Amino acid sequence: MNKINTIDGSSMKEKSGRENFFEKFKNSPIPKDEIMGNLGLYIDRKTLSRILFMHELYKKIIDVHGVAMEFGVRWGQNLALFESFRGMYEPFNYNRKIVGFDTFSGFPSVNSKDGSLINASDYGVTDGYEEHLASILDYHESESPIAHIKKYELIKGDASCTIKEYLAKHPETIVALAYFDLDIYEPTKVCLEAIKPHLTKGSIVAFDELNCANFPGETLAVKETLGLDRYALKRSPISSTSSYFLVE
Repeated sequence: MNKINTIDGSSMKEKSGRENFFEKFKNSPIPKDEIMGNLGLYIDRKTLSRILFMHELYKKIIDVHGVAMEFGVRWGQNLALFESFRGMYEPFNYNRKIVGFDTFSGFPSVNSKDGSLINASDYGVTDGYEEHLASILDYHESESPIAHIKKYELIKGDASCTIKEYLAKHPETIVALAYFDLDIYEPTKVCLEAIKPHLTKGSIVAFDELNCANFPGETLAVKETLGLDRYALKRSPISSTSSYFLVE
């Protein structure tokens, strides 16, 4: 397995504590048929905050027509959450397709506007992970109504290219939610430009690393493409870096 590089600002004490806590999870005395129903025991504050933030975003688009897109899927937790939220709030809305874009091999390249801390291929995943993710998303779909209709799509490749190909193939696309977790300048800018004509009043466009010194390229892409003075960027008190705006 290739080494997976990420930026982690945690102290050695924090890392050690998390490793010890993971051992508690791995060796949990809870029976296997009950462990999945008790994951709240082991989800930490940061992860729970992120899940709740995704929930906030999804609730804002329930009455907005269109698909939910994520740019920068990585392990795919948000896609699985979106599937669960769809099953909870709008189980018969087969029109609410969930579409994820990722190279599944880390950053394809980096621009000088991305700063000096990141490199090409950072934030990759394990070999063949996209097949595993697809099986997970298939399972979540099977637990909801209209399971015979596939309502998600994973698009592998550089999103700078694949978003254009996807929209050319699906010109009918309306984007109700777009979540950007690409981190870097070029694909963020290209994808923003591509989806702009597909947004509607009420659409939510959200970002994972705006105003983040480690990933300056994402903010620069938004500034150049949309203009920071055109939209009111909102954030949740439970999420320190993620933000969003509503198309009005």
